[in-house]
Amino acid sequence: MKKLLKICILLILICSMSFSQSIETKIRDFAKQKYPNDYSMQQYVYKNQLSAYHYMTSVSDNEVKRIATFKYPNDYEMQQYIYDNQVSAKRYMGFVKDFEVKNIALKKYPNDYEMQKYIYDNQVAAKAYMKSRPSSYAKSSAQSKYPRDYEMQKYIYDQLSY
Repeated sequence: MKKLLKICILLILICSMSFSQSIETKIRDFAKQKYPNDYSMQQYVYKNQLSAYHYMTSVSDNEVKRIATFKYPNDYEMQQYIYDNQVSAKRYMGFVKDFEVKNIALKKYPNDYEMQKYIYDNQVAAKAYMKSRPSSYAKSSAQSKYPRDYEMQKYIYDQLSY
């Protein structure tokens, strides 16, 4: 029994060492491909990529991690960048007040919190703009043409008003 346990532990160590080496090799290859003739840049990229790889192995939001790794499967720095931005936008979207506009953003980008935030902010600004405009043919025309899209209402209103 002890012998079997020792063999299992040894196999786990060997596998983890080879996995670690394969990640390091993968990152080195990435750096060489990015800067084939510049060793100092290769080292710089390698260091940053390795740091970002370790960061990505420790993140807690698996849904957002999938978004980041899907967008940049071989670039750990970009994964970290996307992950951080997505987490921030996800948190922001959790506290928004205008649920009608939130649903517009969710419908357009169900799997991208950064884009949800972008759409939400633009729609809220356009909604406030349209609310501040006096009643007119341009306003009613824009609202009837795009009843659920305040950015388009604003665009049409501005086209018809000026």
